[in-house]
Amino acid sequence: MYKKILVAVDLTGDTSPIVERAKALAKIHGAELSLLHVIEPVPLVTPFDVPDVMAPTVLQTQDELAAGARKRLDKLAADLGVPSRAEVIVGNTQAEIVRAARDGGADLIVLGGRERHGLSLLVDFTEDAVLHKAACDVLVIRVKPTA
Repeated sequence: MYKKILVAVDLTGDTSPIVERAKALAKIHGAELSLLHVIEPVPLVTPFDVPDVMAPTVLQTQDELAAGARKRLDKLAADLGVPSRAEVIVGNTQAEIVRAARDGGADLIVLGGRERHGLSLLVDFTEDAVLHKAACDVLVIRVKPTA
């Protein structure tokens, strides 16, 4: 029996079906559902080195991205009727999903996964890293490839 389900979403068009499946699982198990969106940090060092006067602009842009993501995540939760806790975090996607699951006491992480071919098989994808690093169960919902 799952009691706390963490759904990691990327807020793309594939997000709604993933959340709907997690919502159905939560209903079956009587579990609490939490939504998480992670934004990768904007790098402060570029090949040209960002001048000190630009650093506040970079951080402001990151804050604006997080605020926009928070609005979209709240709207998603409301549109899908998900009575949940929704959180936006800036950090490494893989590490933050695992950390949020651990800190929140999740016993299941739900996230989307895409089919891979060719050289993309060699890249460390989020779902693979979470599967191997999380202390709880991980359910990867296959999403259809976009054309």
